[in-house]
Amino acid sequence: MGLESTGVTHLLKAWSGGDRSALEELTPKVYLELRRMAAKYMRNENTGNTLQATALVHEVFLRLVEVESVSWQDRAHFFAVSANMMRRILVDRAKAKGTAKRGGAALRLNLDDAPEVASACKGRELVAIDDALEALAQIDPRKANVVELRFFGGLSVEETAEVLKISPQSVMRDWKMARAWLLAELTR
Repeated sequence: MGLESTGVTHLLKAWSGGDRSALEELTPKVYLELRRMAAKYMRNENTGNTLQATALVHEVFLRLVEVESVSWQDRAHFFAVSANMMRRILVDRAKAKGTAKRGGAALRLNLDDAPEVASACKGRELVAIDDALEALAQIDPRKANVVELRFFGGLSVEETAEVLKISPQSVMRDWKMARAWLLAELTR
């Protein structure tokens, strides 16, 4: 764990403990990474999309500040939760715009290319992946968490293992099984 990572983890824990000044100190340390994540998500959105990467980051921050019961584990946990929030915001916007769920041709996705594939998803694909991930969560929540952290959060195997408190081998096993299940679900 690097010095920057340790500092962010310390500030996250202080913020969880109610120290509002920690949030002020934390914001500039995580903003650029959140902005990079948001830009990747927004890069391939429809050209008529009115939401910009900066607005997406601000929406995530607004939601994070409203959450009071999060016990931040570390930097990876923070970015995983942030990625989940970005996903939720974009999926909600896609659904609100009436994006067709599974219409048209079957989706061709290579989940091994995460998070590049996640950032390239248009509204329809994002909604379909979200629906499939929700179905997987009903069957096996841990496998759904692995996919969410790796695919949407862009976390490495080691970071995912750290967040979920499981071994990297378990992450890989869950990743392979979940990937096969999701691909079958998406091509149905």
